[in-house]
Amino acid sequence: MELQQVRYVLAVAETLSFTRAAERCLVVQSALSHQVARLEQELGARLFERTSRRVRLTAAGEAFLPAARQCLEAAERAVAEVAAAVGEVRGRLAVGLISTVTAVDIPVGLREFRGRHPQVRISLRVGASKDLVEQVRQGALDVAFLGLPTTFRPEGVTARELARGRLVAAVAPDHPLASRERVPLRELAAEPFVDLPAGSAGRAQTDLAFAAAGLVRDVAFEVDEASYIPRLVGPGLAVAMLPAAYVPQLTGIAVVEVTDAPTRIETVVWPRTGPSPATAAFLALLGIPDDAPTRNDPIA
Repeated sequence: MELQQVRYVLAVAETLSFTRAAERCLVVQSALSHQVARLEQELGARLFERTSRRVRLTAAGEAFLPAARQCLEAAERAVAEVAAAVGEVRGRLAVGLISTVTAVDIPVGLREFRGRHPQVRISLRVGASKDLVEQVRQGALDVAFLGLPTTFRPEGVTARELARGRLVAAVAPDHPLASRERVPLRELAAEPFVDLPAGSAGRAQTDLAFAAAGLVRDVAFEVDEASYIPRLVGPGLAVAMLPAAYVPQLTGIAVVEVTDAPTRIETVVWPRTGPSPATAAFLALLGIPDDAPTRNDPIA
């Protein structure tokens, strides 16, 4: 088994097309197909079902992918470690984050990092905290910046707390609550809400607060991305609970303190095996020590 064959298989699996995989790998399709067929012959199983209309993974292909990714990532990590030993930072930096992160300025950090380490391949993915944790655990991401309730503990990764802050209520500027300095959860419970999908970490912190207070709220609108929430709050369609440190970036809404608001923790995570040289350099640039004590308070 050769690393190039593994790269070809992963490319086909991700694109579900031999043509697009060949374009991605900068090789002619016949050469890519030949190498995949050689690997299948060596393994004694077909990894893909091919027809004139589609390509899809077989059960053997599905079983092959996780170890294949780990193999390729280990090889790339080895190259990066050798470069680091002679004073160079190379390899990959795959960063994940939620859109409401405020404890660190990721775009500014990436700009400076790129200037210092131009040989590192940088990618950025915005998503939900739980999904990002899983992608770090599986090796698809090198580091992720999250927003979590105080009771959620990321499993299978190393986690460091960056900041804590309370949530505030976001309402339309002409909403009756907009003139108030503070409001309790029981008054907010009577309002229609916009929030993230049920089961997400961003949603859980608010759900838990209302449940602890013995209150039931109406989440009339669910959105996949927190940055869209203000667009429903501003016209008065709903109210929302948002991180206090995040709302100064927003316009067209009013903010009211919540007397019994839940706390949100911004957290950074990376693989338990330790940060890659590129990840360690990025964390250092952001002022985050990668050898600080792991947070051991319950997170939820």
